[in-house]
Amino acid sequence: MRRSRNLLIAVAAAVILGGGGLIALGMGGDDSGGAVAALTGKDKKPAGPSPEELARIERAKRAKQLDAALKQVAAETPDFSVAVIDRKTGQTYAYQGATKFDTASIVKAQILACELLKAQDADREPTESEMALAKPMIQFSDNNATTELFEHLGGKSAITKCNKRMGLTQTTVNRAWGLTKTTATDQVKLLTRLVDPRGPLDEKSRKTAFTLMNTVADEQDWGVPSVAKPGETTTVKNGWDTRSADGGLWAVNTIGRVTSPDGNVDVSVAVLSHNNPSMDSGIALVEKVAQLTREHLKY
Repeated sequence: MRRSRNLLIAVAAAVILGGGGLIALGMGGDDSGGAVAALTGKDKKPAGPSPEELARIERAKRAKQLDAALKQVAAETPDFSVAVIDRKTGQTYAYQGATKFDTASIVKAQILACELLKAQDADREPTESEMALAKPMIQFSDNNATTELFEHLGGKSAITKCNKRMGLTQTTVNRAWGLTKTTATDQVKLLTRLVDPRGPLDEKSRKTAFTLMNTVADEQDWGVPSVAKPGETTTVKNGWDTRSADGGLWAVNTIGRVTSPDGNVDVSVAVLSHNNPSMDSGIALVEKVAQLTREHLKY
């Protein structure tokens, strides 16, 4: 009994000195077990989800809502795919992201990256003649300049090797460069490599790619830029093509980035499509899909 009385006195003193409320002690059996449990708070309810877990749950909810919205679009329109990488949150999203499409002229962004890498490997700046081809290739989507630069870099085999360095695992280069096959997932990966300080491109190369893709001709400034809000910055490379082999239907693609001055928006988006009845309807489709990603993912 002396041990129990001493324990009660010690606990009472702790309560008085600590300014806490009365602690009820279990008196059956060994008193010390009840006292320790009460004092250490073992009966507390577990903490709720962390802010990170709540953010992850919210992102998953938004992605599910976007899936549903895109399925509604897909029920009424030609085939398309879309992928998004949000560099601020780390979120990635893809709808039919591994489905392959003809690149048409979006392959020109890959060719540009390969030109910049070739110059880096030689420890030099791109030559004036190389830039004289790269500028119209990106800013005006000039096909003749693209063909000349494609061959200058080494053609299919060289671009294939370069793509591996850029981390593109789902892209198959064609000698007829516009028939290169790619996926939306690979294209947002490319866009991210074009701005990643840890990627293969150095600061000057990244700046060159940004400058060219940020200054495309006004009539080609559609697609991804349509989702930008006032004050935000965009880059873009679009592709469009129609072939008799496809019955005159159109492939229309858009890849690009949207960023804000405060850093809260830092997103890469790729939308690929084919079997569009016209170029205009294809543009309307890829812009609608891009806008749905912003509406539901809340970037």
